[in-house]
Amino acid sequence: MRAPFKLAGEIVPPGQRRIIDIPLSMMSDHTPATLSVQVLHGVREGPTLFVSAAIHGDEIIGVEVVRRLAQAAALKRIAGTILLIPIVNAFGFIGQSRYLPDRRDLNRSFPGSESGSLASQLAYRFLNDIVARCDYGIDLHSAAIHRVNFPQIRINPQDKMALELAQAFSPPVILHSSLREGSLRKAAWELDVPVLVYEAGEALRFDEYAIRVGLKGVLKAMKHLRMISTRGAEARFVETPVVTKSIWVRAPAGGILRTLRTVGDSVAEGELIGLLSDPFGEMEMAVVATAPGIIVGRTNLPVINQGDALFHIAILPRNVKAGDVMDAIEQDIAGDPLTDEDQII
Repeated sequence: MRAPFKLAGEIVPPGQRRIIDIPLSMMSDHTPATLSVQVLHGVREGPTLFVSAAIHGDEIIGVEVVRRLAQAAALKRIAGTILLIPIVNAFGFIGQSRYLPDRRDLNRSFPGSESGSLASQLAYRFLNDIVARCDYGIDLHSAAIHRVNFPQIRINPQDKMALELAQAFSPPVILHSSLREGSLRKAAWELDVPVLVYEAGEALRFDEYAIRVGLKGVLKAMKHLRMISTRGAEARFVETPVVTKSIWVRAPAGGILRTLRTVGDSVAEGELIGLLSDPFGEMEMAVVATAPGIIVGRTNLPVINQGDALFHIAILPRNVKAGDVMDAIEQDIAGDPLTDEDQII
């Protein structure tokens, strides 16, 4: 029999789940603010994994992924322990904002401190009470407001364990992404905890495809870690391409943008992907792909200033065809019993 899992003075026996509220602060209206965590503590030995969302309060796709994950039949009997944190930044979530009330970015506030700003204190609690207790982590994000991301995993290129877990997650694309100062990934790296960052969809909107890819990916990662066992989950049609280089196509001038291609589309170098014009239609300028690959990010704003980032293109390895990747992902999502609509939606 495994020992119980202890968190914030609460005890979760093996084979049980419990929601634990970690005290954070008192809000200005005297409402207690907490960091809410659902602990599922398995009877069998295994790794400890955290799955978090809404570090940026307006990135709500991950919240729905965690909700569906918590209800998935595969989690009824797990090995190890999983910590589900659907809303890390409750302050931003309630205010439908990326930031905390003091306009600080939580994902630039790690490792935090016990006596710093509100963002710093929240970062400290999350890092020490959650991340430091885990062997692995999956952090769910979407694009910033007015942009959309194609489902992708971002990893530290130096982290071999993260790459292995990312390949098990099998998103459409894996991108190498350097560690940023103050980010959760960098703080976790210094604690020797591999963390995947899942990026998909846009702020303040649900995207069913992005949600399904995220949910399925988390379950496949758990299967790889031998935390769950589900028949049929191991099937994959192609290996996810690992992208070491990507570029942003920027606006050559200000104007009104009409996009001709969207996220998930494969493009050739020099291909027309958008048109910029003035409000009278007298000037029109072509926006072309400056490299071949898959569009993994795009602006949603038609009102553009010179230099604005318009399209994010992931440059695929030479031996990978974008069309093959997209066809395989569609088949994988449709044909895997891990995502049972009757049980999850």
